[in-house]
Amino acid sequence: MQQDFSLKAYNYTLPAENIAQHPADARENSRLLILNRQTDQQKHGTFHDILELFQPGDLLVVNNTKVFPARLHGNKESGGKVEVFLLAYPVEQTNQDGTEKTAEATCLIKSSKRPKVGSTLQLGPELKARILELLADGKVQVELHYKASHDLATILTTHGQVPLPPYITRKEGSTEEDRKRYQTVYAKEPGAVAAPTAGLHFSEELLAAIQTKGVQSTQITLHVGHGTFAPVRCEDIREHQIHEEYISVSQESADKINTVRKNGGKIWAVGTTTVRTIEFMADAKGEIQAGNGWCNLYILPGYSFKTVDNLITNFHLPESSLLFLVSALYGREALMSTYQQAITEGYRFYSYGDAMVIYS
Repeated sequence: MQQDFSLKAYNYTLPAENIAQHPADARENSRLLILNRQTDQQKHGTFHDILELFQPGDLLVVNNTKVFPARLHGNKESGGKVEVFLLAYPVEQTNQDGTEKTAEATCLIKSSKRPKVGSTLQLGPELKARILELLADGKVQVELHYKASHDLATILTTHGQVPLPPYITRKEGSTEEDRKRYQTVYAKEPGAVAAPTAGLHFSEELLAAIQTKGVQSTQITLHVGHGTFAPVRCEDIREHQIHEEYISVSQESADKINTVRKNGGKIWAVGTTTVRTIEFMADAKGEIQAGNGWCNLYILPGYSFKTVDNLITNFHLPESSLLFLVSALYGREALMSTYQQAITEGYRFYSYGDAMVIYS
């Protein structure tokens, strides 16, 4: 239907009280809206109930990206306050004399006045940033400087903050709890500035119970970038330019996915990031190739899924590309009706919110 490509068709009104400001008391205790694509049946439960939906021989595919403390506070040379938000994990380099390390990074900078090229920002006692270039869209290229004896990951962990999404509006900002809960239990590859939030519902115990049921699991990597929050501004969503994100699929993971498909098992994708990665690396027959690179796959209604059977996901922002992706799997009208029902039922939305599963 033509309306499937209209941006306004993906709008909905969400009361502020439905936006989750904190995670559930335990990961698997969040609510779960269960949607059966074959029967159109809907059920309400808790996330732990997802265990009942898996069958022996199925495969759970998760995104093992790790959110790094990308938000840093410091001062300009003038003494004025500055906030730096790193948009990707910097790559370390050691200078020839061996006394200092540097790393280039693209970032967003918040301050009273935009820093000038060549100026230096002090981001804690161990880290400085020199402004290299002012880019488009308010982005800035910087060169980080720190002693060779120091480790960048440790510096960021010590002085950085977890970059919570803008719709989490707590007075206290991010907390020590967020360092643990805004991270999946299987996160291991640093590089994301936002969590693959569907995975936040899995505990070690639940994953073990799924495995005991005869369900395999495997990991892919997609580093969730700042572009995931970029608004869609085209009235015809087909004209939108999707953001790129770095992905990696190992040969082991590709082999597992291909073997399960050949044996008739279902491929369960945890989150839209996992869907994009699997489908991007699939050939026309749905066979996965190993490799890495930049994913620019744009999934919207009309897309024919090649590999993914079932999707576990959170509730997404209005008029977002993530909402288009889920609509491609479940149908726009059915999905938007389901969202209205979830609002009425008091489901908690977005990163720390509840989940839904679409299966067949």
